[in-house]
Amino acid sequence: MEVSRIRALRGPNLWSRHTAIEAIVYCAEEERSIDQMPGFETRLRERFPELAMLRPAGHDEAISMAQALEFAALGLQAHAGCPVTFSRSTQTLETGIYQVVVEYSEEAVGRLAFELAQDLCKAAVTATPFELTEALDRLRELDEDVRLGPSTGAIVYAAMARNIPYRRLTEGSMVQFGWGSRQRRIQAAETDRTSAVAESIAQDKELSKELLHAAGVPVPVGRPVLSAEDAWAAACEIGAPVVVKPQDGNQGKGVAVNLNTREQIEAAYAIAFEVSDEVLVERYLPGHDYRLLVIGDKLIAAARRDPPLVIGDGVHNIRQLVERVNSDPRRGEGHATSLTKIRLDEVALARLADARLTPESVPARGQRIILRNNANLSTGGTATDVTADVHPEFAAQAVAAAQTIGLDIAGVDVVCDSVLRPLEAQGGGIVEINAAPGLRMHLQPSFGKGRPVGEAIIANMFAPGDDARIPLVAVAGTNGKTTTVRLIAHILGQPGLRVGMTTTDGVYVQGRRIDTGDCSGPKSARNVLLHPDVDAAVLETARGGVLREGLGFDRCDVAVVTNIGLGDHLGLSYISTVEDLSVVKRVIVQNVRPGTGVAVLNAADPMVARMADSCPGSVTFFACDRNHPLMAMHRAQRKRVVYRDGNSIVASGGGSEHRIALAEIPLTQNGAIGFQVENAMAATAAAWALGLDWPTIQRGLGSFINDARTAPGRFNLFSYRGATLIADYGHNPDAIQALVEAIDNLPSPPGSKRSVVISGAGDRRDEDIRQQTEILGDAFDRVLLYQDQCQRGRADGEVLALLRDGLRNARRTSEVREIRGEFLAIDSALAEVRAGDLCLILIDQIEEALEHLSRRIAEG
Repeated sequence: MEVSRIRALRGPNLWSRHTAIEAIVYCAEEERSIDQMPGFETRLRERFPELAMLRPAGHDEAISMAQALEFAALGLQAHAGCPVTFSRSTQTLETGIYQVVVEYSEEAVGRLAFELAQDLCKAAVTATPFELTEALDRLRELDEDVRLGPSTGAIVYAAMARNIPYRRLTEGSMVQFGWGSRQRRIQAAETDRTSAVAESIAQDKELSKELLHAAGVPVPVGRPVLSAEDAWAAACEIGAPVVVKPQDGNQGKGVAVNLNTREQIEAAYAIAFEVSDEVLVERYLPGHDYRLLVIGDKLIAAARRDPPLVIGDGVHNIRQLVERVNSDPRRGEGHATSLTKIRLDEVALARLADARLTPESVPARGQRIILRNNANLSTGGTATDVTADVHPEFAAQAVAAAQTIGLDIAGVDVVCDSVLRPLEAQGGGIVEINAAPGLRMHLQPSFGKGRPVGEAIIANMFAPGDDARIPLVAVAGTNGKTTTVRLIAHILGQPGLRVGMTTTDGVYVQGRRIDTGDCSGPKSARNVLLHPDVDAAVLETARGGVLREGLGFDRCDVAVVTNIGLGDHLGLSYISTVEDLSVVKRVIVQNVRPGTGVAVLNAADPMVARMADSCPGSVTFFACDRNHPLMAMHRAQRKRVVYRDGNSIVASGGGSEHRIALAEIPLTQNGAIGFQVENAMAATAAAWALGLDWPTIQRGLGSFINDARTAPGRFNLFSYRGATLIADYGHNPDAIQALVEAIDNLPSPPGSKRSVVISGAGDRRDEDIRQQTEILGDAFDRVLLYQDQCQRGRADGEVLALLRDGLRNARRTSEVREIRGEFLAIDSALAEVRAGDLCLILIDQIEEALEHLSRRIAEG
């Protein structure tokens, strides 16, 4: 078994909506059925006893080694605690080659699981050991390391429940919610509305105290100190007991409480100074330690925090008691679990020493041994939810404290006897305000009820019903995609929306190109959705990106499929037939927003029309023939259709009808260019689906000019010495046929001649390259063949030979010439055209060729 390629499908894809690892796996003949491998399945199960059934009960079909790999990769993740359920193996048309797809929740974990699954299968083949426990530990450790922490995760899950899209911006806790101009960002429990000034104030504990005191919020007295001696002096001024803590610490690091002696205070100063150069000494407030979570102007949750402790049983020593407490599965090393393990570190040992104890001491039955002075969960403390008990005045003080500092999300630390009474009435005080507070204690308290704090943060960031999405249109098909994308984007720009657009020519925002090259893949789509100045997105969605990585978005409002034609990269990535290709193009239809989304489909193309069955929203059909059976049925059901009626485009549905004259749509050349009429119908249907009014749609259609600037390489018309020049990027048989039909509809004076300049892309099938000139040979008098700058894997001259072969039985072409170089071929064609002639130039390097052509035209 050999694994030749591994890809991460990071969005909805050909196989499912799940993120997944896709691998190409070759199995030797004996590996195509594990029944031919004596003892393999037994050895595999010995090494992984929990492996799921390789074949469903009652089925006896052959199971390949590739499928064993699939089940192993999925099973290893599942037993490591990853939430994965989907996998699939498919045999390709190539003998022994399989596509294996396995869901992942974290990409790094999915890749490691695939690697370990290969090791497991090899161990079963060779009868060598496989350390299952070690493998699962590696997966768990990596998963804990890379997945979102509990605070960020709670916010993300709350966003998902509201259908708000999200994207991790870093490997840490920086996350974007929403798209384009609707986006918001968080880092852990800190939002993009949390000011740096407020965060700085919260980190400066002395300044926080001054501001809170000025606002009438009770705080403990104290001051900054400069040395251990000064710390003792401050303690004498304030009166023991005191608290010593770093001025800008967090998570309870370096904090020591209830200190009375000079020795204790000086030792605590040394520990605090390791955390921060600035140290505070303040009066110790007796009572319990409470954390109150304030979000916006509301108290959302409250918890009593207790320090890490063990309770003696008269038998076990303190070290053993700590080990027993740490055996609780809720306790872990980091923040991924609801509780943190208790550490017998220097601070704990010092706390024991103060009580004249050691880790080997055996406390009496029922004796409480406190191992730390602070009660932070990160040091092994516990939390008890007391949200329902908080007195209204107590809650108001916490909210006032957060607003005084300026935090939209704040953890307010209070020391007092109880939350049942107002703070002032019991002599308590607010000891600290925290930006980016941890949420663990409120999500999964040690005791009591968990609180929906993630939902509260999302509710504070987004108004009810706001899903933070911008209108998104995805366009797929064989031909017409780029023009349709540009036309839809132009229409959307009419009411003032700032439109982001991806095409095979680049990425555009508000008409300005911000990236160049073929940008029809998921990376470019994600970049548009990241852009803060984008109010609507129109995304050309090519098959290559879908196969390589999946979609760059989770849902679209409108999916447009123009057509499915021949020659569109068939034979690549195991897409061997037009039916295969339609399955890839269908992915955007399958991921239309359920209920309210719309698929705009070409009813005249049977493969496109069949995609209607996969749409979770509604369908608008378009076609030139209003009497096409699908169109007629849709109209009879009062559903939306767009069709051509003589010299107009008609949009009909729900009992209403809107008519736009083709003469008012310059793109169509008064309706003469059939494929541009189809593109205009598709764009009209998409704009209609997004709820634009008809004057806006008509204004957009009427003001779109299809020239080399607005739609480079898409039937760009020029005049040169009285001849008509057409520059186009058509590069497959269907596109060539559509061009010929459009040219046949253009006026042609008697005696005029037609010439065509053409090359062929090397990554097409032989028959597709040959068929292009078979079509052209019946429509043009003169054919100039040139060789592309990049042959895409073909030998020198191989493509030209196929193009010439296609002209063997040409009915019209009388002259064929081969020219090396695109620009030289253009110059040769221009030198021979006469007034009234027509020359079709099928360009390869779009921008360079159009620039060269413009220069020649300018020179006359």
